Amino acid sequence: MSARPSVLVFGSVNVDLVMRVSALPISGETVLTDDYQPLPGGKGANQALAARRAGADSVFVGAVGDDAHGILALALLEQDGVDLSYTVKSNRNTGCAVVMVDEVGCNLIGVASGANQDIQSDQVADELIDQAGVVVLQQEIPIEQNLRLAQRAQHLNTPVLFNLAPATHVPNALLNHVDWLVVNEVEAAFLASSPQQEDITHIAEQLADSHHFNVVVTQGPGSVIAVVDAQILTFPAPAIQAVDTTGAGDTFVGYLAAGIAQGDTGTTHLERAVVAASRACIGLGAQTSIPFGDEVNLL
Repeated sequence: MSARPSVLVFGSVNVDLVMRVSALPISGETVLTDDYQPLPGGKGANQALAARRAGADSVFVGAVGDDAHGILALALLEQDGVDLSYTVKSNRNTGCAVVMVDEVGCNLIGVASGANQDIQSDQVADELIDQAGVVVLQQEIPIEQNLRLAQRAQHLNTPVLFNLAPATHVPNALLNHVDWLVVNEVEAAFLASSPQQEDITHIAEQLADSHHFNVVVTQGPGSVIAVVDAQILTFPAPAIQAVDTTGAGDTFVGYLAAGIAQGDTGTTHLERAVVAASRACIGLGAQTSIPFGDEVNLL
């Protein structure tokens, strides 16, 4: 690790079993497809890889099983130079997700947490938090471990970026230690206890005012709305032909985290994250589709 601030991601790691289907199944329906691909995934691992490909030093802290899936789940992170020194092996199976992707890139996902349930905040030394430019958390791991790490990060004056995905109950004790909240429009409405049809800018402002953090709301192929230092910002997404949207949100988080850690000012880091997330939609797989920094300028 270099002396420059890193992105520290504390989170989930899975193997994704990705299936291309003609249409996503409805309740009670079975759909057939020719084959599937086992690919590395998990929100935390995806975000750590995205931060690394954005050009930041990246540390991933997680838990995998002592199984073949555990090797596959970490393969791309290891290949790209993400620091895995603080990732441990669990007696449980490596986390696994079944991902169905239809012809227009929409997806349906089910996740078995497996080893992700065994992640512990004390895997992270205070020195590691102190060296980080940002700590990244998400919701595929036990909430109490997120809370403990967020409390330590605030004590050490390291900013916390929290991706509330998937949308489940979050105690105010955790939100009180967050500096950046990244959500999609469904997650934003859930946290604000607002109808989804309510104006998303109003919801973002409400969240920022209530919790005193920066808020970023992604809207799929639409624009990104941000409230940063009480200023409302809008970033249109490039027009693309989506193949698979699975990794778009995590790519956005990783690129944004890289910008925060590297001390980017203004709106450059947000603009870059929007473009990177769009580019991630034109490939298959949550990690295999994450663009490298020099590719982001191509859209």
